[in-house]
Amino acid sequence: MRIYFAAPLFNAAEQRFNARLTWQLEERGHSVFLPQRDGHEMAGMGDDATPEQLAEMRRSVFTLDSSEVIAADLVLAVLDGRVPDEGVCVEIGIAWATRNADPSRANRRVVGLKTDARAWLPGDDLNPMVGEALDRLFTDEPALLDWLARAAPGITG
Repeated sequence: MRIYFAAPLFNAAEQRFNARLTWQLEERGHSVFLPQRDGHEMAGMGDDATPEQLAEMRRSVFTLDSSEVIAADLVLAVLDGRVPDEGVCVEIGIAWATRNADPSRANRRVVGLKTDARAWLPGDDLNPMVGEALDRLFTDEPALLDWLARAAPGITG
């Protein structure tokens, strides 16, 4: 199965978590697009980049990542934090909207992984605009991996 791994990737802890879970997914036979590994990196632009170079890199990041979201059979969104990462929220929206606009993508799944107890409001884990776009929400990695082992044959692109 082709998986798009939507997750914050801006510090060492996030990058290690993403890489470790990606490794587990790939060990189980899935093809994973992990933006921190497979995408374009804005951080490498340096302080001397021109505004035009920065604008081109932003376009490049958006174009590559959104095309990978659209091509994926499953979008896995890491939603840890009091408020999920804004880029992850956009990726969820792209996946949900393109699935619902294209009958050939009806089997695409959008799932969340939220291992963090912090919530956007007391008693409510996710903003409804995020939570309602998900097909499933997992609170731990073993449950996610178990579901994928059982559901993967039924998820087709």
